[in-house]
Amino acid sequence: MPEGKIIKALSGFYYVLCGDETIQCRGRGVFRKNKVTPLVGDEVVFQAENNIEGYILEVKDRKNELIRPPIANVDQAILVFSAVEPGFSSSLLDRFLVLVEFNHIKPIICITKIDLTNEEEYKKIQQYASDYRQAGYDVLLASSETEEGVKDLMPYLEGEISVFAGQSGVGKSSLLNVLRPDLELKTNDISSHLGRGKHTTRHVELIEVGKGLVADTPGFSSLEFTDIEMEDLNFCFPEIQAKSEECKFRGCLHMAEPKCAVKAASETGEIPLYRYEHYKAFLQEIKDRKPRY
Repeated sequence: MPEGKIIKALSGFYYVLCGDETIQCRGRGVFRKNKVTPLVGDEVVFQAENNIEGYILEVKDRKNELIRPPIANVDQAILVFSAVEPGFSSSLLDRFLVLVEFNHIKPIICITKIDLTNEEEYKKIQQYASDYRQAGYDVLLASSETEEGVKDLMPYLEGEISVFAGQSGVGKSSLLNVLRPDLELKTNDISSHLGRGKHTTRHVELIEVGKGLVADTPGFSSLEFTDIEMEDLNFCFPEIQAKSEECKFRGCLHMAEPKCAVKAASETGEIPLYRYEHYKAFLQEIKDRKPRY
């Protein structure tokens, strides 16, 4: 039986890339019965009567999957955040970072619209970029308008499945239009009434950019830590995880425990205070989460 990768899901059809051909497939009823929903990025076994239509018979094991956006087998996430319009939110960025770290997806931070910043705003963004690089993340500063820094993304995309994710209106589609102008993806201005972008991307689709596959995904602005336990959170903050080895107690949650190296590092500035505050807020959120039965 032939095998391929789902590159688009739309209106109950799954578009499977096999070699140079894309075959439109439906899922067999067995998936609904077993509560398996094929996702973009899935490696599948399918049966096709011809080169146009077929049926998906089997979904191979996934190395990871995201619920929002619905996609599987992602290698890396390009987290797109704007410097202004909407303003940069380290809290929201840290939420995205926790989610992708938990799913063992490599994050790359891309801060856009730097051409719109004034001198003071640019200095703040530079400081954030320095902090996140110090924590071990790759950070790119870019402008879709001037194209500054955009081409620096290309080497990261090669040979990988990448998901572009971030808040609505930060310029994900604009970035992709610079990287591959023939896409002509729709972009919308920020709604002045809401102060945020209008949704322009309606479905998840893997598109070829350079020598990699990229998913342009619907923007969203809230993330729930539904599957993350309190003891997992430590591993989703690389600099906190590294420093925690110096804590007096194994399993230290870095809240009120004595001789906590993480808390001490946040007081001296070795770990940025806002990162530690976000860690504590997220931990409390997980702690307060209603139990699932």
